[in-house]
Amino acid sequence: MAELLFWPALIAYGEAAFAYAGDARHPGSLGRLATWGVRVGWLVQTALLVVQAARADGFPWDTWAGSLNLFVWLVVGAYLIWGCKPRYRLLGLVVMPLAALLLAISYAAGGAAATGRSGYSTIFLVLHVGLVLAGFAGLTLAAALAALYLWEERLLKRHSPRVLKFRAPSLATLDRLVGRTVAVALPLLTLGMAAGFARLRGKSDLDPLIGLTVLAWSVYGAFLVLRYGVGWRGRRAAYMALIGFALVIALHLGLPTSHFA
Repeated sequence: MAELLFWPALIAYGEAAFAYAGDARHPGSLGRLATWGVRVGWLVQTALLVVQAARADGFPWDTWAGSLNLFVWLVVGAYLIWGCKPRYRLLGLVVMPLAALLLAISYAAGGAAATGRSGYSTIFLVLHVGLVLAGFAGLTLAAALAALYLWEERLLKRHSPRVLKFRAPSLATLDRLVGRTVAVALPLLTLGMAAGFARLRGKSDLDPLIGLTVLAWSVYGAFLVLRYGVGWRGRRAAYMALIGFALVIALHLGLPTSHFA
């Protein structure tokens, strides 16, 4: 049952990615199809997660592939909060191709075979994995906003008439949303990391995943300090958000091992 639900979700996310691309070329033509692709895909993936939770003995997303599946669901869920509004549809050009790609990778790596039979308690995994992935999902959305900011800024500098066709948010609005999204996501990541470090207290079995997570946390922590302490805004803040996002992607794709093995 779980494997059968993977495909409709993947197809819907893929349809949304292609529809957003078409809507970018001809604004207003495929926007609604893209929006419904996102909504249907997310609902099907929600059903997939429910089935996995019902079948598992414990926390069903404790493997690398399983956590990738949950991460995609959280990213699309965060995007659905306001990303499907006409003014923010261009975010779909960043979010939905990434969601479709990561979901496909999750399936190929065995993300449908969730058992929940790790050596860790369910409560710990909910706190640690759930909060860390929720934080990463928020940071992914912040990176998409930053990419949209840089794209719109480039069009404005070139005095391109294309920028008028998309009804995109103003640069000030995008810049403000990047800062606010990071300010909400980083505390979630911090709490999840704290739960993990509390579990490792007195142990020395640190792995590269932990080091890379700390590095990503440091980049976004510096982002908030520079933004609200020094006054970084605009392009510099957007580039810093994208640098942190590169570390987030490295965490999910560069280290395809089970963190809880």
